[in-house]
Amino acid sequence: MSGLIAVAEALARVLASVSSPVEAENVPLAQAAGRTLAADIVASRTQPPFPASAMDGYAVRSAEAAVAGATLRVVGTSAAGHGFAGSLSPGEAVRIFTGAPVPEGADAILIQEDAQAEGGTVRVVEPVEPKRFIRRAGLDFTAGETLLTAGLALDARRLALAAAAGHPHLPVRRRPRVAILATGDELVEPGATPAWDQIVASNSLALGALAAEAGAEVIDLGIAGDDHAALADAFRRARASQADLLVTLGGASVGDHDLVQAALAREGLELGFWRVALRPGKPLMHGRLGDMLVIGLPGNPVSSIVCGLLFVVPAIRALQGDPLAGADRSEPATLGRALDANDGRADYMRARLAVEPGRLPVATPEQRQDSSMLAVLGQAEALLIRAPHEPAVRAGDPCRIIRLDRRLL
Repeated sequence: MSGLIAVAEALARVLASVSSPVEAENVPLAQAAGRTLAADIVASRTQPPFPASAMDGYAVRSAEAAVAGATLRVVGTSAAGHGFAGSLSPGEAVRIFTGAPVPEGADAILIQEDAQAEGGTVRVVEPVEPKRFIRRAGLDFTAGETLLTAGLALDARRLALAAAAGHPHLPVRRRPRVAILATGDELVEPGATPAWDQIVASNSLALGALAAEAGAEVIDLGIAGDDHAALADAFRRARASQADLLVTLGGASVGDHDLVQAALAREGLELGFWRVALRPGKPLMHGRLGDMLVIGLPGNPVSSIVCGLLFVVPAIRALQGDPLAGADRSEPATLGRALDANDGRADYMRARLAVEPGRLPVATPEQRQDSSMLAVLGQAEALLIRAPHEPAVRAGDPCRIIRLDRRLL
């Protein structure tokens, strides 16, 4: 469509405008959840640092436990944190527990289910093989090995790995500062009583939640009315807060009351693009105001949230140095009902999912797709993606979706 740019091109331009990630800082391991690594993490120790038992039983010489009925003298115990300090001599065994060091001289574990304790001895019920049930030193990782790479988001499993590797602090990107500004005389804050011609502002809460989940520090600039002075004041507050990204909500079009783009231009906005071949979300604006990235979202709630998912979240990830910030989040599904041919804009349709084990989910788009309808979005489980100029499709045809139930909203 004339004057509109494709979704993929718009995203590429947004990501390209992030010239470099935000700076790094060191934080305690306990405060690193959800943060993004700023440098590779290398193991400072070997795990396990010694051969360890994988089972409860007896540490033995396999050659002496290769025949059922063999009897060995138990000379000590090796438990986790309380290893047996001596070495195993011929004819001996050591009682051992899971995770404990294997004594020198032992090369197998006779598990307790295959053994019978008889006073100070143990009798072999089932023969063992060499190296059986022994975790070799360094089985998990070795000192000097790179375990985690820069750009990874730190979740529970990666934090556990960093801790095991001996890192009490981690180098992470600081949280990008994202300033969010709702605009429009028709808006009031949640909890206030709207006049007959006003509505409650909801977009800023949704975008704040998206930004926080993506790892940002959110700066709420409140609501600016349709007034150049009020908008200019908000933009200056965003810059004073050293925001890395300013997200404006509403007013980015060119109607008589859409003043955001003009007000930004007065402040020195370097416009990147305006208007995307997207539904919902055509009047999307992107640019820079000095060092601050600017993304202007439509005012309709669904448009705002969809554009937040498609453009704001990847921008925040890019600011944190995520090499996969722009990766495709969609997945295959099966269409639940027929759809007519599409026009020149990409559609992101709210859809319900039917999921059966072993099959692709079936995505059925809602009949009502108006971009003002939050109730439909709240009940949807996915966005069904339709490419521009896509021909008519039938129920059962393949399609692609973005799930909304996987920590995206």
